[in-house]
Amino acid sequence: MQATTQLIHSIPVDPLTGAISVPIYQTSTFVQEAPGVNKGYDYARSGNPTRATLESLLAKLEGGEVGLAFSSGLAAIDAVAKLLKAGDEIIAVDDIYGGAYRLFTQVYQQFGIKINFVDTSNPENVFNAITPQTKLIWLETPTNPTLKISDIEAIARIAKAHNCLLCVDNTFATPALQKPLLLGADIVVHSVTKYLGGHSDLIAGAIVAKDKAVGDRLKFIQNACGAILGPFDSWLVIRGIETLHLRLRQHCATALEVAKFLEDHPAVDKVYYPGLSTHPNHEIAKKQSKGFGGIVSFSLKNDTAEAASAFATSTDLFKLAESLGGIKSLISHPATMTHKSIPAEKRRAAGVSDSLLRLSIGLEEAEDLIQDLQTALDKSLQHASITLDKTLA
Repeated sequence: MQATTQLIHSIPVDPLTGAISVPIYQTSTFVQEAPGVNKGYDYARSGNPTRATLESLLAKLEGGEVGLAFSSGLAAIDAVAKLLKAGDEIIAVDDIYGGAYRLFTQVYQQFGIKINFVDTSNPENVFNAITPQTKLIWLETPTNPTLKISDIEAIARIAKAHNCLLCVDNTFATPALQKPLLLGADIVVHSVTKYLGGHSDLIAGAIVAKDKAVGDRLKFIQNACGAILGPFDSWLVIRGIETLHLRLRQHCATALEVAKFLEDHPAVDKVYYPGLSTHPNHEIAKKQSKGFGGIVSFSLKNDTAEAASAFATSTDLFKLAESLGGIKSLISHPATMTHKSIPAEKRRAAGVSDSLLRLSIGLEEAEDLIQDLQTALDKSLQHASITLDKTLA
């Protein structure tokens, strides 16, 4: 059975009423038949039927044993970090999401957990960074925002040989394109806010664990710390997942067209998209993914934050906003938005230049998005020409 068909029919019909849409159990507690005797639910933080349906669906999507839904992507990351203790070390991708960087360095480092940031697109860097204290390897692949690709299978072998957990943030690829657990990872996390929700109308996170023992430990943390997803948002995510494969096909197809257009424009310095044959990790991306995603990043030849800001505020269809993965196209300037919590020198060392811009390709027609970018880029060229003339004068 094809993945799309299997997904659609993994969402159960309500056995009580036959409702084809999963019911929203908007309740905080459940009546018990006797003390400690119930129908599987006692208090909604510990479990809710709507959330349970979503968590089961997440596990099936990623090919794992235990799925968990959280109130945000960062809440999910936080739960994984709580598997560690003082003295443990994390090897994390250097081109990391700013929120994860802030959580690791400003929250968990003060509790005695050391973070080593390396370029994980080369597995040898991971191998060389491992110490006896390394307990977790943290990957984003593709990374945010320079879209580096890490070889999940190769790094999974390294992790297993050194008794480390491998966690992959699969937000950008989604299980429609890439399944890290099947490639050897132990844990997958998502900012469900993005592609899984798909409509820019909720905040949510998820964890899927390959091993039940790890999953049960994470479930304990979820209940003990309380950052659970509510029933209505759980229902919204289920609704979003129903069209995940269809949306990703269109996101990917349009993103490739946009990337090719940008690659040929004289105002653009570099284009970051793993679907381009010029991308340094193109072959690895092709090997481990069914598609290359809906995010395209690029830098301007005028490598200043001012030039990037001027460009980001001159588009029409691309709306200036944080986040990604929705049906409307968005543009962001990572250096001053999503990655501003990372010190400038570390940010630049990881490849996030001052002129880098990130595009989240929506479901608009490719030719309309390209025309919008063409207009903004032409303005950039005109501005650069005027500035040069004034300088020469």
